[in-house]
Amino acid sequence: MPIATPEVYEQMLDSAKRGAFAFPAINVTSSQTLNAALAGLAEAESDGIVQVSTGGAAYWSGSTQKNMVTGAVAFAEYARVVAEQYPVNVALHTDHCPKDKLDDFMRPLAEISKQRVARGEQPLFNSHMWDGSAVELEENLSIARELLATCTAGRTIMEMEIGVVGGEEDGIVGEMNEKLYSTPGDAMRVAETLGTGENGRYLLAATFGNVHGVYKPGHVQLRPSILKDLQDAVAGSTGTKQPFDLVFHGGSGSTLEEIHEALDHGVVKMNIDTDTQYAFTRPVADHMLRNYDGVLKVDGEVGNKKVYDPRSWGASAEAGMAKRVVEACQMLRSAGTRIR
Repeated sequence: MPIATPEVYEQMLDSAKRGAFAFPAINVTSSQTLNAALAGLAEAESDGIVQVSTGGAAYWSGSTQKNMVTGAVAFAEYARVVAEQYPVNVALHTDHCPKDKLDDFMRPLAEISKQRVARGEQPLFNSHMWDGSAVELEENLSIARELLATCTAGRTIMEMEIGVVGGEEDGIVGEMNEKLYSTPGDAMRVAETLGTGENGRYLLAATFGNVHGVYKPGHVQLRPSILKDLQDAVAGSTGTKQPFDLVFHGGSGSTLEEIHEALDHGVVKMNIDTDTQYAFTRPVADHMLRNYDGVLKVDGEVGNKKVYDPRSWGASAEAGMAKRVVEACQMLRSAGTRIR
């Protein structure tokens, strides 16, 4: 299927909300990881989201170039071609964009979509994330209001974050403190400033103890009930049971019970990165260790072209990552829910 249109993306989010499931939003850094993500979604019969961070977009442009906009455009255009091979709906998203990268990443990409829509074309991306976790809430909301207007003009959904996700991702470091837990007051200010859809649809990454990185179950102290508190705080003034479309960041090491509780409280998108990185790299490590004397020209020998050909280990890497994507779909209840 082609990349989701704005209408299909909204239909995806609506169906996730109604069905209490979430789409895996898979970070990809290459054509191989993108194809692995698409293959996994197709096997699980799940629609989904593929996304690039600022660092991922820079890598897509070429490791010597590091141009975030060029890389993001290249990713989006490549995805448009290869996604048509897979029988699922896929949305394109840009991940965490902090304040100091807005002018070099999110704003120009949002403007490209705005220009495309003005020409009668589809937007380049389906959604963009503004990461205002490093600034105070009022500044975060002020910037979010401006970005929401730009995104809406380009038929693109904005994602924003309140609170702080701990740990580190792409150089963005979240301190482990009380800001790991969003408050009902934060949610009320979001609704007062941005509305609850009447000014443009947005996704809200609210924090409930989330931490980027990989941890054993039980290390990260998640409190999914906070999400219900945030929804309830705003529900009274909107007449809607769950007014926010919520996003789950920093989910590695979460228990299945914690994930399912978050879904029940309105999470429609969960970021998947650390686990799929490992699932992609693990088969490569296995291949190199098992074929040490074939991938290297040891002691004057010539090696074995069949095992140092990147396709020989690349295919197993894709298969490993695709399998982890299937697992993510099953955990998030999106398996078998694709819009036909």
